[in-house]
Amino acid sequence: MNDSSTLYDILILGSGPAGLTAALYAARGYLKTLVIGGNPSGGQLTTTTEVANYPGFPEGITGPELISNFKKQAEKYGAVFVDENVVKIFGSFDENFKVETDEKNTYQGKSVVLATGASPKWLGLPGEEKLKGRGVSVCATCDGYFYKEKVVAVVGGGDAAMEEADFLTRFATKVYVLVRKEKEKMRASKFMQARALENPKVEFLFNTEVKEILGENKVEGLKIVNNVSGEEKVLTDVGGLFVAIGHEPNTNFLRGFVELDEKGYVKRFDGSATSKAGVFAAGDASDFKYRQCITAASFGSMAAIDTIKFLSEHGVKTVGGLVGH
Repeated sequence: MNDSSTLYDILILGSGPAGLTAALYAARGYLKTLVIGGNPSGGQLTTTTEVANYPGFPEGITGPELISNFKKQAEKYGAVFVDENVVKIFGSFDENFKVETDEKNTYQGKSVVLATGASPKWLGLPGEEKLKGRGVSVCATCDGYFYKEKVVAVVGGGDAAMEEADFLTRFATKVYVLVRKEKEKMRASKFMQARALENPKVEFLFNTEVKEILGENKVEGLKIVNNVSGEEKVLTDVGGLFVAIGHEPNTNFLRGFVELDEKGYVKRFDGSATSKAGVFAAGDASDFKYRQCITAASFGSMAAIDTIKFLSEHGVKTVGGLVGH
């Protein structure tokens, strides 16, 4: 269905915590709201088996269930959803924004919230895909608690990997840090390296790469190889693997539309505003520091509030009649 004839007050690109919270606030603010959620929709939380650190759920909640609750709440107030992938965006506040999707549909809006998130980089190894959420993770802050009194491994040589390793020592009895380069060529800052190297629970294995993740229903070891000597061995005591080789913001289609930083993240100015009037950013598409469900949701509320204020200040009359004059 091509919906190019309908003009929405706000187009929200992305259906993770940022996009769904923006949709909730926008719809409650009487904006005619369309969420172009992607396919598959829901963002990174849909691959998380349990979320134990989101306030209000003392017993924890699965990622898919939390996303479903977010969506139902936004739908309750009138937000409309399509599970399509955005391939192009153009236009302006003065002439309306237009979004084209992979379903060859075009949608129009008076404003836009960019909440397309970021995708973690994976190793692409045997066993990785089937064990995601069952011992293979990209977020120690999210999943570290589940590895109390266990041995885990972190892959990566940057600051993110050092932070993950340090955090995991709060729970794990031992943390291997597998670095494919030699010590002198690590990307991590000297301070972060020193903190990890001095931690008695951390053991570094340099010039080391993971060859295979072992286990059928959970991680039961790692097959590793020294990329200098070629020697292979199995770490049989490892029960969890944390991949910390970086994230990539899902923003390639935005190049030339709004300003991006050197890493590809959307630049924000004064709250959630971007370089283009009427376009706001929320969540991991513009946040490379926190990358948490709760911070993404917070950014989503900010983006919607900023959008409502922007439309009001520019005298835009919206469907509900509560914004503008």
